[in-house]
Amino acid sequence: MKQIYLFRGLTWPFRYFFSILKRKLGKLDLLRVEVFVVLGNSSHLFVKGRVIEAYKQSRPSDKHNTLHNILATLRRYAGSSVPDARVELRIAGLNKQLVTDEEGVFEGLYDLDEKTSESTKTVQFSLLADEGLKPEVPSITKEILRFQKNYPHGIISDIDDTIIVSKATNIQEKFWLSVSKNAYTRRPLPGVSEFYRLLSANAQYPVFYVSSSDWNLFDLIQDFLKYREIPVGPILLKDRHMDLKNIWKSGGGSHKHKVEKISFLMDFYPNLNFVLLGDSGQHDPEIYAEIISKYKHRVEAVYIRQVGTKDPIREEELNKLLPSNKIVWIKNSTEAIEHAKVHLVH
Repeated sequence: MKQIYLFRGLTWPFRYFFSILKRKLGKLDLLRVEVFVVLGNSSHLFVKGRVIEAYKQSRPSDKHNTLHNILATLRRYAGSSVPDARVELRIAGLNKQLVTDEEGVFEGLYDLDEKTSESTKTVQFSLLADEGLKPEVPSITKEILRFQKNYPHGIISDIDDTIIVSKATNIQEKFWLSVSKNAYTRRPLPGVSEFYRLLSANAQYPVFYVSSSDWNLFDLIQDFLKYREIPVGPILLKDRHMDLKNIWKSGGGSHKHKVEKISFLMDFYPNLNFVLLGDSGQHDPEIYAEIISKYKHRVEAVYIRQVGTKDPIREEELNKLLPSNKIVWIKNSTEAIEHAKVHLVH
């Protein structure tokens, strides 16, 4: 995906000022508020989404050919995000305004009193019709996802080469897969659906996905999970703060954001322990080692799918952080399922 990130980075000033110009001239299409995440706990509400032009994109299909998928990808990445748009959030008498950043993304973390937190189930989002901004619909309502039961554990999973074949260590192959396939033609790792349904008790336990993919792929990932019958859950992707240093690094920039997002989930749900799932292709072992150092007693197990050549020194660094039955380096989902049935699922 480096090529796509580089394209977006180099064209960002043009896209930003073109969006501003279209707004000044009243030429923006109808605008859509896309809500990515609405999370709640006993005292806080976290929301994230973006405002984009409501372009028409055909639904993915396993019958779409390569050319169709390439054109859909180009449209996805060239689409107009809308900076400096105001979005109003309403929840149980609480009204807050959020302003989108240069990539059209908005984010908010709010304190809630105990009564509001327990009684309120949904949040309403509305785009304020400022000069040049016309919403596609007056408002949208989203359910607040709360995970306050005494679950045995939650799951935090990487995406690329952990659940979906991405060839992340090979730039050319990853790029081709990304642009030439869609949610229905991308391939999952064999056995992933069975493994994740086992760990989550058929999606009864919380499942979170944290990836260095960017928010333009949100709907693709969501559709892929549903189509492949992998438990759906909140998806936390990477914000693109555009500079050449970040764009050219592997995976589209530093992976520090994954540590930050996993730490956020750990802090947001302090009574929930987690199983961490990733692969050895990039930085998951090091990321999870950092998480273990901060939250050692809340990590139930770590599964790392081995990609490429084994690295004994790298494995040893992670293995020494938890008991041997909690760090599992696997070649396939069958090995993971066998281990989970003995050590996690009772």
